[in-house]
Amino acid sequence: MSSKKDKSNNLDNYFMSIAMNLASERIGLTGLNPSVGCVIVKNNKIISFGQTGFKGRPHAETVAISKCKKNELKDSSIYITMEPCTHYGKTPPCTNQIIKSKFKRVIYSINDIDKRTSNKAYALLRSKKINVLRGVLKSESKIIYKNYFQHKKNKKPFIAAKIACSSDYYISSNNKFITNQHSRDVSHILRFNFDSILISSKTANADNSKLSCRINGLENFSPKRLIIDKNLQINKNSPIITDKNKNNTIIFHSTKDKKKIRYFKLRGIRLSYTDIDSNNNIDLKKVFSTVYNFGIGSIIIEGGKELTKSVLKDKLINEFYLFKSKKKLGKSGKNNIADLKKIINFFKKKENIETFLDGDKITRYY
Repeated sequence: MSSKKDKSNNLDNYFMSIAMNLASERIGLTGLNPSVGCVIVKNNKIISFGQTGFKGRPHAETVAISKCKKNELKDSSIYITMEPCTHYGKTPPCTNQIIKSKFKRVIYSINDIDKRTSNKAYALLRSKKINVLRGVLKSESKIIYKNYFQHKKNKKPFIAAKIACSSDYYISSNNKFITNQHSRDVSHILRFNFDSILISSKTANADNSKLSCRINGLENFSPKRLIIDKNLQINKNSPIITDKNKNNTIIFHSTKDKKKIRYFKLRGIRLSYTDIDSNNNIDLKKVFSTVYNFGIGSIIIEGGKELTKSVLKDKLINEFYLFKSKKKLGKSGKNNIADLKKIINFFKKKENIETFLDGDKITRYY
């Protein structure tokens, strides 16, 4: 026979799981702010909900509270995936709204890592005679906020890389696609979950890609496009330069060619001059630092062999996705990456993803 406490725990887990789903939907769309989900419950029924706004504001709590009349909130419970903020930033603290709304209970999953708020909400809310429960579904929230915790702690974006190859490790052939449609759909979902996508101009010229998210309903949430182009050699007819999203593009270069620079600036392309490293290449560490200062918290790298090899060799990334087709290319294959296996062993864990891929395989190293 279940106890009253067990029933309460089950309800807390249930409502927090709904808040978690709301938070998960906005991962990669809230800039440097965490994607938070919020659910307001009264008499065991949801009366409102909210998510962090696109680019990070308004906060989820503000959204959920604003949907209710003041009297509705009294003696209700608010479920939040992350500790509510206690500091003044561009907006007042969410704890102010919570206190004024006279909530009976505040339940949140995990403490914020931001030093201005971290571990401060609990004592503040308790001092106002509000019941507070923290740590509900904490292990699940750690997964949701891995990117946020990474970039907040280290002041640089959470960085992942992916590359697709045949079963015999070739990444290109005369055919445009190596992996099947299922794998390509997963690739586009990854794009949706990251603030930005980074490639080299060499890859851009070879693939002529728009670097967009081509999943129905998600087209307007394509990531910012970051291009490594030392000498501004990207094709001037590339969709990256000519399409409607060209203002969502940043090219990192190290040329002093005023004619080239003027050409791209006149077309609305943002340029960022970046020093070269000891190998006479664009310094990627400086690129990542600059990107963070631009308000970008996560990057998915879809470079070719050399860029991928470089970030792996220098251990500049947090996770790596290897998409492997069931096709064997043999003599028709080009650019073999079998040697990458030697330099990905610094990752401590790996996960095989095979569900619904019709023979293709994805291995995530992290």
